[in-house]
Amino acid sequence: MPRSGHATPVWALKLAVVTALVGVSGGIAGIAVWLALQLIQFVAFGYGFGGHLEAADAPSALNRFLALVAAGVLTGFAWWALRRWGRPIVSVTAAVDGKRMPALATLANAGVQILAVGLGASIGKEVAPREVGAWLSQLVTRRAGLTPRETKILVACGAAAGLAAVYDVPLGGALFAVEVLLGEISFATALPAFATSAVAAFVARLVIPDEVLYHVPAMHMSPSLLVWAIVVGPVLGLAGVGFVKLTNRLQGIAPKGWHLLVVLPVVFAMVGLIAVPFPEILGNGRALGLVAMNASLDDGTVAGLAPIVLLLLLGIVRTITTSATIGAGAVGGTLTPSIAIGSAIGGGLGGAWLLLWPADGPGLAAFAFVGAAAFLATTMRAPFTALVLVVEFTQEGTDILIPSLLAVSGAVAVGYVLARRRSAQMV
Repeated sequence: MPRSGHATPVWALKLAVVTALVGVSGGIAGIAVWLALQLIQFVAFGYGFGGHLEAADAPSALNRFLALVAAGVLTGFAWWALRRWGRPIVSVTAAVDGKRMPALATLANAGVQILAVGLGASIGKEVAPREVGAWLSQLVTRRAGLTPRETKILVACGAAAGLAAVYDVPLGGALFAVEVLLGEISFATALPAFATSAVAAFVARLVIPDEVLYHVPAMHMSPSLLVWAIVVGPVLGLAGVGFVKLTNRLQGIAPKGWHLLVVLPVVFAMVGLIAVPFPEILGNGRALGLVAMNASLDDGTVAGLAPIVLLLLLGIVRTITTSATIGAGAVGGTLTPSIAIGSAIGGGLGGAWLLLWPADGPGLAAFAFVGAAAFLATTMRAPFTALVLVVEFTQEGTDILIPSLLAVSGAVAVGYVLARRRSAQMV
């Protein structure tokens, strides 16, 4: 807030400059993560720079397996060393609340995350740009003479700007800042969130190619999809709550000390073996999301159950591999893995529904889209952010907003009821 009436123009100009610098910092964070990921994948799989190829796209099963083994050994040693000799890692949430992020430890932790994801670990890459964005924002705001509230808002915006930059999701990044990190949607939070995410996405586009993350066919609403969304929303909510509880519990018992040097390589090797028949479970989650959103029933009858069974199986397997990776001591996100799992479950359940109530066309894209939005909304506990992210990732979905909103509402309602029940039991 301004200190006095005559200082308002100076204060406004200073705040505008700092906000712009935070946005630029978020863009730099996104670019740095993208370049590191591209370099790692070039060395490991021979991919050229640009595009969204990941470990799951490598044609050689042996290459995928060896990359996961290497990831387990390298990241296991790196995280063990970092946790033994480095300063304690400060989370983005703690940084927003005012705790200082150590420079070397923060950058090293983000780098190891990108190494793991680049080599195929079954986790998301989105934590790294958020951490780097928050750290850079603290550097920008430290000597700006801002109030604690202004600093808190801009650090949250900087973290979200890193997310907006690396995925080119400016609106999703802004909503992530106000809905998830700050828990307050107001003029004071929305204005800097929009500005920083827009600046970050623009800066990132100077380097990162502007490409759609998930190419999906056009989707249209039908009575079958509408009723399915109402029915399946609570089911996806239960699945999302279960996934969060599982990952939190496994994270709480993750190995420490020298045990990390053993457990992490073993789990990564097991994920590599699973990826021999199921490469879609590797990496950030894009590969599985694409499979789910582009799947179709073979003939619309019980004889064409193969896509349904495959999608449900892949959803279960991806849940296991992501949870095991986090439980083994790895650090990474669950945002894009949640989209992958939700789209696979949604596509599978949607395919089964179409056997009972056929709709125009055999495609499962709309069901996978709705499933991804509802599942992500539950795992993030952020319905606005989740739906907007899936829309921006696909650049589709406006024609099926009604069933998407209904499914998200049902899923989030289940999560809310279960959370209140747990709180009542703890009192």
